[in-house]
Amino acid sequence: MAICILWPMLQLAQFEPMLLIDPNNTKVMGDFLVQFIPPNIQLEFLSLVLKATVETLAMATAGIALAMIIAVPLGLIISYSLSISRIGPTSDHQLAQFVRFIARTLMLVLRGIPEIVWALLLVRVFGLGPIAGVLAIAITYGGMLAKVYSEILESGNTLPARALILSGSGRVASFLYGLLPNSAQELASYTIYRWECAVRASVVMGFVGAGGLGQLMDQSMKMLNGGEVSTILIVFLGLVLLADYISLVIRKQLV
Repeated sequence: MAICILWPMLQLAQFEPMLLIDPNNTKVMGDFLVQFIPPNIQLEFLSLVLKATVETLAMATAGIALAMIIAVPLGLIISYSLSISRIGPTSDHQLAQFVRFIARTLMLVLRGIPEIVWALLLVRVFGLGPIAGVLAIAITYGGMLAKVYSEILESGNTLPARALILSGSGRVASFLYGLLPNSAQELASYTIYRWECAVRASVVMGFVGAGGLGQLMDQSMKMLNGGEVSTILIVFLGLVLLADYISLVIRKQLV
């Protein structure tokens, strides 16, 4: 069954594995890879790479911070476990349902458009630079975090929060004392994972002018300087490994 479904998909995607071992293609690929050796380790270029690396990390971190500012209120609004109108005596309150519908629609719009598209649009508005990347990450990841936050809050033990709401507590107090203690580790773990993804996305968005390592790599590729591209790839790999290590350390602290 899986083969019957996968084969037509491969045909539609025009995936031809034999092209990977075609002699002409392997020769072209080999000539291309040779240009990457040796990496450029000149101090002047390394200083540019270091600056772009710090810019990439700052872009990802600032973007996630802004995304959390968007995601937390959205996640609380769309979470049924904190719905006063659903739990309390006014279960058919039309205004509450309308507000939740608007919040869900906004969340779908934010996460439905990829960050690279947002970056492409925002570069036209703010010009070349990291601000477009930061806002692109904030917008898309804000929607993603909001959806997962609400699912985490609803999948946990909601009885304490419901008891607080029924006793007259507000949504914020019910969240802080009823849901957050049991969900904090999972919420933090997913946020850290999204930060890892944001580091990778920051590099990709650089190709549309959003700054960081991606923009520097794009410039090097346009100049056909394989040595510089090789150096940037090595630094990017190290950056991803560093982000993964930091994420692992923080997750261990949360256990």
